[in-house]
Amino acid sequence: MCGIVGVTGNDNAVEILLEGLQKLEYRGYDSAGIYVNDENGSDYLVKEKGRIADLKAAVGSEVHGTTGIGHTRWATHGVVSVDNAHPQVSQDHRFYLVHNGVIENFKELKAQYLSDVTFTSQTDTEVVVQLVDYFAKQGMPTKEAFLKTLSLLKGSSYAFLLMDSNDPETLYVAKNKSPLLIGLGDGCNVVCSDALAMLNVTHEFLELQDGEVVTITPNSVEILDREGNGVKRESFHVEMDAQETDKGTYPYYMLKEIDEQPNVMRKLAQMYLQESGKTNVEPELVAAIKEADRIHIVGAGTSYHAGLVGRKLFEKLTHTPTEVHVASEFAYEKPLLGEKPFFIFLSQSGETADSREVLVNVNAENYKSLTITNVQNSTLSREATFTMLLNAGPEISVASTKAYTAQIAVEAILAKAVGMAKEQVIAEEFDLRQQLGLVATGMQAIIDEKEEIEDLAKEYFVDASRAFYIGRGIDHTVSLEAALKLKEISYVQAEGFAAGELKHGTIALIEEGTPVVGIITQDNTASLTRSNLQETLSRGAKIITIVRQALAKDDDTIVIPDVDEMITPLLSVIPAQLLAYYTSLNKGLDVDRPRNLAKSVTVE
Repeated sequence: MCGIVGVTGNDNAVEILLEGLQKLEYRGYDSAGIYVNDENGSDYLVKEKGRIADLKAAVGSEVHGTTGIGHTRWATHGVVSVDNAHPQVSQDHRFYLVHNGVIENFKELKAQYLSDVTFTSQTDTEVVVQLVDYFAKQGMPTKEAFLKTLSLLKGSSYAFLLMDSNDPETLYVAKNKSPLLIGLGDGCNVVCSDALAMLNVTHEFLELQDGEVVTITPNSVEILDREGNGVKRESFHVEMDAQETDKGTYPYYMLKEIDEQPNVMRKLAQMYLQESGKTNVEPELVAAIKEADRIHIVGAGTSYHAGLVGRKLFEKLTHTPTEVHVASEFAYEKPLLGEKPFFIFLSQSGETADSREVLVNVNAENYKSLTITNVQNSTLSREATFTMLLNAGPEISVASTKAYTAQIAVEAILAKAVGMAKEQVIAEEFDLRQQLGLVATGMQAIIDEKEEIEDLAKEYFVDASRAFYIGRGIDHTVSLEAALKLKEISYVQAEGFAAGELKHGTIALIEEGTPVVGIITQDNTASLTRSNLQETLSRGAKIITIVRQALAKDDDTIVIPDVDEMITPLLSVIPAQLLAYYTSLNKGLDVDRPRNLAKSVTVE
């Protein structure tokens, strides 16, 4: 949530900042701004409400510089306005600051130190930049004033990037619980919340740890730890091609990412599965899960829904009791744990703040853990015992699609590996490499029929005020994700329910014309779900069915190819993703950037 960029030592600073913000717009798009300085006495602050395109339009041809900072905002403190946009500036216009995160004691600090300051925004960020200025006026050098300010922030999650107009080639950086990277360029250095923002400048990055403070010039990077000791750290190389972050010919990232899912399945099969039936999963990881008496899967939003599918895979293939937890709940209401729990964290970004809070507690208890993520060197990846990468490529749209299916596929791969180590016959006989091949082919077949699904979206959902997805067992887990996709990008009030629970209250909400989607992929529950659909039909509902080929009837709406029942969510979710996409598209909404939402939730 919110995106930071910075650059020092490059004549194209304005272009680098604006392009970087464009790449980070998925993290926040309420407002944006840049500050640049040419080191010759000229500097410029430009801020604007709305999207990066609005900011670009406001940046005149006279705006130039070699060093600068930028920010795209997802509002936390204060309404969406130019005054509340970042960079925030000190009263004397000496210091400029961009900030991600939340400062919990900003009101107390404002009252204690800054009663004589005239504030121009409602943000906690302005309190911080005014504090830096306050301590500088007492004679402290900028770095010392910055460190003094940081020492006063209590229980806070933050990423800061500070500039002093009196020393315009230097950037000051600090982070705690919020992602930030340093990029190493040729004669210049950069700062960003996500590496993809700066791939046009460099592919070499330094990760930062919580509590570290960094001073950056065009030719140097100095990292200090919490105790003020210098830190030497090797950079890591990001292989990603900058073009992977472009939409290409697609109108929206979401459609591009839906279409990429068949290839993601093939890549995962090739990466993790051998033709012999064995897996390429780290033996130490398999051994650690094999020894566990219970598996705990932790996630948020779509990742939580992927975890619900994972629970069924782990219990069936490994015979290990498995629980799934909403990260924000687990962090503060820890359940009773067994003697040998193992934790699996699901996160597309690897930066989800609520999941990170759980992992901190897990590490404090010395429990072993695995992060399944799309982002190498992310915080959850670095801090867990093990990591498995999704290798799904950049996912830019706020509504997650390919990360969800990739998470399920990796869970299936891991469950098979552990099940084989435990000599479970069902795992040994489960030809997952072949099945993922069938899944990839099946996904493509569904995607190729997207025009028919668009027609269904127009007929059933565009004018609807509410909708329901129902299913039983593993189909129920997909109904939750399907409903989330619809509500988050089309603003239709959508819910997923266990089909058998309709009669216990939910059916009271069914009225004439209410869309109800039944997901039917499991042999043992198909007839029951069909019966529940008939109950809604009797109350005036408009029915859509998503049915596996072997269970299909002549009047079913969407028929998906046959794959093993355990991994049918990989196919049954595709029509739901497309229904959500085309509903949003035909309502004239911004598919990739729904209101009030951000892609990477880095505050609790």
